[in-house]
Amino acid sequence: MADDNAPDGAPKKGKLKTILLVVVVVILAVGLSVAGTLWFLQDKSDDGDDASSDGEPAQPAFQPSQYAELEKALVTTVQAEGRQRYAQVYVAFEADNAAALAATELHMPLLRAQLINVLAASDFMTLQSAEGRQQLSQTMLDAVNGVLEQEGEPPLKRVLLRNFVLQ
Repeated sequence: MADDNAPDGAPKKGKLKTILLVVVVVILAVGLSVAGTLWFLQDKSDDGDDASSDGEPAQPAFQPSQYAELEKALVTTVQAEGRQRYAQVYVAFEADNAAALAATELHMPLLRAQLINVLAASDFMTLQSAEGRQQLSQTMLDAVNGVLEQEGEPPLKRVLLRNFVLQ
């Protein structure tokens, strides 16, 4: 009994070292985790020529599309089995840059005439299907880009049919 004179509440030296060692390891692990996460998430574009030194081309920056709408509808007759039918189309232009849209405003009378000619040359039965309307849109785009190319202007991306009525 004389050997057990130490108070029961005092921690032993070995337990204190173990607790201190666990706390240091946990703090070190959290620090390394944060540093690793920041390293992986850092922006690689700050380095400058990394993409060009690897031989991979740099990705172009995203450019949102810009739109211009024709206020007046394109109205013309379309031949259908020996009868004349009416077609009314509201059109919008989509481009990657403002210069192409400015060119469409400048050359609008010529573009309207070309679009009406394309619409008038279309077949009524073909225009009733979704594929026919998609083909019409592509034909209109080719006509508009042909006019813009003749005038030395940048091309459009798409011609969009906003409202389409056949009667």
